[in-house]
Amino acid sequence: MRAAGLYIHVPFCLSKCSYCDFISYIYTEEAAERYAAAVEQEIILRSKEFRSHNVVGSIYFGGGTPTCLPGTVLCGILAVIRRNFMVLPQAEITVEANPGTAGGDLLELLRGEGVNRLSIGMQTGEQELLRFLGRRHTPEDVAKTVEAGRAAGFDNINLDLIFGIPGQSIRIWEKSLEEATALSPEHISAYGLEIHHKTPLGREVAAGTVSPCPEEDERKMYFTAIDLLCARGYEHYEISNFALSDRSSRHNRLYWEGEPYLGFGPAAHSCINGTRWSNVEDLKKYCEILDRNGLPATGETRLSVKEEMSEAMFLGLREIAGVSCARFKERFGRGPEKVYGPVIEKLFTQGLLRREGDSLRLTREALPVANVVFAAFV
Repeated sequence: MRAAGLYIHVPFCLSKCSYCDFISYIYTEEAAERYAAAVEQEIILRSKEFRSHNVVGSIYFGGGTPTCLPGTVLCGILAVIRRNFMVLPQAEITVEANPGTAGGDLLELLRGEGVNRLSIGMQTGEQELLRFLGRRHTPEDVAKTVEAGRAAGFDNINLDLIFGIPGQSIRIWEKSLEEATALSPEHISAYGLEIHHKTPLGREVAAGTVSPCPEEDERKMYFTAIDLLCARGYEHYEISNFALSDRSSRHNRLYWEGEPYLGFGPAAHSCINGTRWSNVEDLKKYCEILDRNGLPATGETRLSVKEEMSEAMFLGLREIAGVSCARFKERFGRGPEKVYGPVIEKLFTQGLLRREGDSLRLTREALPVANVVFAAFV
């Protein structure tokens, strides 16, 4: 039986960042209590429906800001999961944390309840850029949170970083990378800033009051991250992710490798046995449906074999190791070059794809424009 991954979306923040397009609400105690009751009910209902996928290899609390919830609430949700699913002893259990919302007492409580991975939203080491993004923390808060995590017993910590921020120079980005590695995290994620038109930042860019980072500078920042982090001993194992030995994110790899996952909470996504669905986004509606013992799913889709093959290609190519031709053939009865021969040959010619042993992989030049490659398989 393949172990599934569980994702719990915590839709609360203390304030909304200017660039954020995720579903989140300003935290209130009343809303959090109602949410917790609803998400626990969803976990119970889904566990009965998917008894054949009740073995769990990873759990991920994302957001939003999970650590703006009281620790007792987070641990209560985790306890409900353990009562209704078979969580493997070696399961990776991650909680996202924003600096300033994760003190020592909370982190000690989470570690004591089996949370073994912490993902901290550093974003940048430059105070002015943090303020521009609407972040509430300071660079000093990041160091304090890492220190508190170590004191609580966490030996697997990720730092999230963002490049391509308006006003961010390549030197400032390099300085942030150096400050991040100085904290000795086991994992670093480096994402290019996405500007969504419905966000405050998106509206400013559309109005011309803020100029986006030049594409060439963003490209240089990305390659700077690859070169600097690899030189510091991190393995570049996925387009945006870097890890020390054996510290890659097992939960995230589950998505890229086509493993089953269940999502709980507003806007959470699931995919089991080739069927995908998402939950309603509105928190009030989500809670009302579960109050009536209903399930908040919407947009259920049964993937065709063609769609599954397409996803196997563009998700698998996110990993630096690429797509295993043997594994693809075992799953679908034909190798990728039989299914996508002309597409693959064209990408070879363009210098965007290469064959290495059993695997098809993105070239270094393709990494910043990976979406172009992915689109070729859709």
